[in-house]
Amino acid sequence: MDSPAHRPGARRRVAIGDTGAVVGDGSFLVIAGPCSVESVDGIGRIAESIAASGAGMLRGGAWKPRTSPRSFQGLGADALAMLAAARDQTGLPVVTEVLDPRDAELAAEHADVLQVGARNMSNGALLRELARTGRPILLKRGFGSTIQELLDAADYILAEGNEDILLVERGIRTFEPATRFTLDISAIPVLRERTHLPILVDPSHPAGVARWVPDLALAAAAVGADGVMVEVHDTPQMALSDGEQSLDLDQFRELVVSLDRVLEAVGSRRTVLDGRPGGSPLSVVPTA
Repeated sequence: MDSPAHRPGARRRVAIGDTGAVVGDGSFLVIAGPCSVESVDGIGRIAESIAASGAGMLRGGAWKPRTSPRSFQGLGADALAMLAAARDQTGLPVVTEVLDPRDAELAAEHADVLQVGARNMSNGALLRELARTGRPILLKRGFGSTIQELLDAADYILAEGNEDILLVERGIRTFEPATRFTLDISAIPVLRERTHLPILVDPSHPAGVARWVPDLALAAAAVGADGVMVEVHDTPQMALSDGEQSLDLDQFRELVVSLDRVLEAVGSRRTVLDGRPGGSPLSVVPTA
């Protein structure tokens, strides 16, 4: 029996809450923000800067899946409130990762999009619970998973009646140690043939260091992805998690300028905030 996610054709248009943002309509969504929410002032500063630079969505971790239990685990519910405040401040919709099915409803009350991280791509119980919230689900490919396994994971969400899924290629683990992971850029055209779901790229995790992130993001735009999700921090050297691969605010601003050039060359456009804070709608505008 064919997978429900294995349905090529017109892209699924995923509306992000009541913001007016749509993924899968031919525009290119730039999601940016810190790996983890560290303070209310910090997330506010970052959100204001990336909104002014052209981001269309704010990312920030409330709960963090870390290799060591001694590493910073996130601020939990407090971080959700900080993200919601940043959304009110800037109008940027918010995406955050959920690790535990018991936190699904709480996260859905604060975030516009719920993220399933690479470590949880095959966690059926979590996928089902998040799907039932009715929020769009950002589903990252596991670093040891095939493209078909990613689509199988999407089927868990579709089986609950939630068709608002954003697939994310974030790099896979190979024999090559030069980068943190190997970005499978070929996954984007393959997925475009195999599924109707929008496809984003996370260039930060495969790069592992900030200086390589822009080139990978530009490659994603050139190959036909529906957007990118990059880690940005106002002081990366002080970040509590993933500082080495986080762009600073100036680097992010330069990246958006470069992305606009690539998008113009391939006949695409970027989804940008209209500049009015306080939950203002987003609009899709052609690149200059």
